[in-house]
Amino acid sequence: MRPFDYARAADVDTAIATVRAHPGGAFLAGGTTEVDLVRQKVLRPDLLVDINDLPLNRVEDLPDGGLRIGALARMSDVARAAGVVDRYPFVAQALLLGASAQLRNMASIGGNLCQRVRCGYFRDAVSPCNKREPGSGCAAVTGFHRGHAVLGTSEQCIATHPSDVAVALVAADAVVRTRGPGGERAVPIDDFFLLPGETPQHEHPLEHGELITAIEVPAVPVARRSVYLKVRDRASYEFALASVAAAVDVRDGAVADVRLALGGVATKPWRARLAERSLRGRPATRDAFAEAAARELAAATPRPLNSFKVELARRTIVRALVALTSGDGR
Repeated sequence: MRPFDYARAADVDTAIATVRAHPGGAFLAGGTTEVDLVRQKVLRPDLLVDINDLPLNRVEDLPDGGLRIGALARMSDVARAAGVVDRYPFVAQALLLGASAQLRNMASIGGNLCQRVRCGYFRDAVSPCNKREPGSGCAAVTGFHRGHAVLGTSEQCIATHPSDVAVALVAADAVVRTRGPGGERAVPIDDFFLLPGETPQHEHPLEHGELITAIEVPAVPVARRSVYLKVRDRASYEFALASVAAAVDVRDGAVADVRLALGGVATKPWRARLAERSLRGRPATRDAFAEAAARELAAATPRPLNSFKVELARRTIVRALVALTSGDGR
């Protein structure tokens, strides 16, 4: 492991100032992914600033019926918070399916949103990777890419975003609250995750030294009837091959409101807006669900080893919506 300095911050402003003063500085929260990447020499910080003493771990009700989740709230605590379980079941389910119990007890919500991509070529620190070394190439394009993305890709990067809870939060129109050198700001969560395009090394619109302080989830009545469905190679802790966060409100047999977001198939948590628009006002039938899913996935650009993901994602969307509308979902 490459040597680095370590510091603990007692308040938010000190944490920001300390990281800001070191071009190679970074924040350290749960460290469940970050420490591994440092050990593998994928990340090479000069300084890690431990932020676990900061008062950013509460889950609070908002006046509008929404929730404010502190960036340092642990995944396990958020998953069992009454407001999450009752008003956003797909968020609670995504958290429980996102990691082992031991990891959930350590991993923070803010850190989960910022975790790096699941790509062996990124993580081996040797293969060409445009995220790790811009301009070096993407080994996955012609390599083993079974687990990689089919939506939102570019020739520069096809890595899949790994977070489960981010998918549910995107479906719920959450907002990421930050504080940095320029003060506080609010970033809609769909804008917080950047497509790779020509600059895959930029995954979030954060300045150096800018810290996530909270995630605010607005009141979303349709989310009370929601589900997070995750398809993976094994039932134990594993990343998604395809997943969907779905919420639906059916009135008089027709879809009055619907929220859909996909995981495991895109370079960012993928809000399925085409499918949503296709479904609103239509009969809540399997055929309508399948047509909407196909419309969303028409833009997919599969490669030889991951072409199965297009059909898998389509079936996962249909299965989640059928479960919710047949009485099998929450």
